[in-house]
Amino acid sequence: MEVESTSDDFSWLPLILDIIKCMDKDSTDVNQDLTKLKTKIQETREKILAMPEIESSPGEQQEQLRFMREQVDTKTQLLKKYKGLCVFDSPK
Repeated sequence: MEVESTSDDFSWLPLILDIIKCMDKDSTDVNQDLTKLKTKIQETREKILAMPEIESSPGEQQEQLRFMREQVDTKTQLLKKYKGLCVFDSPK
């Protein structure tokens, strides 16, 4: 099964850079940045766990993908068949 990728969220990366830059700063700033980073990491974990079929193995996902492609092929063939059979007259 192909998973649609929303936009990649790498907004937590600047937080890591801020933490590295803040190493000389007050420990309060570092703690605030660490808290922000922990929050972003937790949000990312939740998004990953919410992804459809995350519990399926790669083999199972490949099998689902193969099955869905077969369905698309079958439905495409049927559409072509019915399109060729039916001629609709447009009113003039």
